[in-house]
Amino acid sequence: MARFTVTYWLGAADEKEASARALDLAAEQTVEIPRDIVPAGYVEDEILGRLEALTPGTDSRAGYLAEISYSDDDVGGDFLQLLNVIFGNSSIKTATRVETMTLSEAIIDLCPGPKFGTPGLRQRTGVPHAPILMSAIKPVGLPTNELAALAHQFALGGMNLIKDDHGLASQHTSPYADRLKACIDAVNDANAKTGFTSTYVPNITGPAVEIFDRAWMAKELGAGAIMLAPSLAGFDVARTLSADPDFDLPLVSHPTFGGTNVITPTTGFSHAFFFGLLQRLMGIDAVVYPNFGGRFGFSREECQSIIAGCTSDFGGLQPILPAPGGGMTFGRIPEMQATYGNDVIYLIGGALLREKADLPAACRRLAEAVGQG
Repeated sequence: MARFTVTYWLGAADEKEASARALDLAAEQTVEIPRDIVPAGYVEDEILGRLEALTPGTDSRAGYLAEISYSDDDVGGDFLQLLNVIFGNSSIKTATRVETMTLSEAIIDLCPGPKFGTPGLRQRTGVPHAPILMSAIKPVGLPTNELAALAHQFALGGMNLIKDDHGLASQHTSPYADRLKACIDAVNDANAKTGFTSTYVPNITGPAVEIFDRAWMAKELGAGAIMLAPSLAGFDVARTLSADPDFDLPLVSHPTFGGTNVITPTTGFSHAFFFGLLQRLMGIDAVVYPNFGGRFGFSREECQSIIAGCTSDFGGLQPILPAPGGGMTFGRIPEMQATYGNDVIYLIGGALLREKADLPAACRRLAEAVGQG
């Protein structure tokens, strides 16, 4: 059987300790029994994880990198079992972190990746080369008509993507179905007046018994994409929607509830894996994450590693667009352009909402500043 590999960082003092920990990890992630009682034959030869390589870390980061391979038979064609093999019980261990992975053909069949990715999002937004612009209607507590009015103003200004705030669910002030229809109508009305192709992106995150109904309702009523929070809704929700040939809306992911997966350098996942490779495995087309220099603690280097995770060769899966947000302002545009280039979605909220006196004009200034004009 074919095998795929996962590379882990291990905080070990020397090679002997690192090797012992890597071998334990390979067993923990597969057979979950001591290595000396692993059944001979198929289980030992095929199912048991294999330590393929062990290399020292760099001067800037001590420890060791362990490359462990797993059989496709460990996964059994089940996406959640794939995640379980990658980092199930071992996610509870300290000084253990997933850095990257490679794919086998069976994993690519299971995870065909983004349906749209960067090329598809550019085609749908009509922005062939410049950064794409996205903003959010907020805050929670506003009634539906006021949120729709905000969406209308953003669309008059030509914002490419106008998403729900991630806190907008189905509160009594703005039930999901009401907000969905009102915002789609508002954006369509603005587009008819301006000739722009702004699109509304509802947040479908919600109860398990409702989430797919919300996604299909968005498609049927004419939303241009959907947003969900995989760390709340479940990682297989995105993969299921993306893999469905009849569901043809791009997927935007939001990072809420996922921070503990990346915020320490010795546990969880690398930024590139969690916000890049994992998103592509799920079939996400654009990933929202905290921008450096904002109100969250991501560094510029971590954000650049996310770009690599979104765009590097990954078994032929399409590249996706990073969507940094939090702390985006007009004054930071040159810095953002130097960091991200053009293959990016700028998520800018508060800086635009401050311009309520003439929100459409502020949106047009932003588009000109990033080179859309």
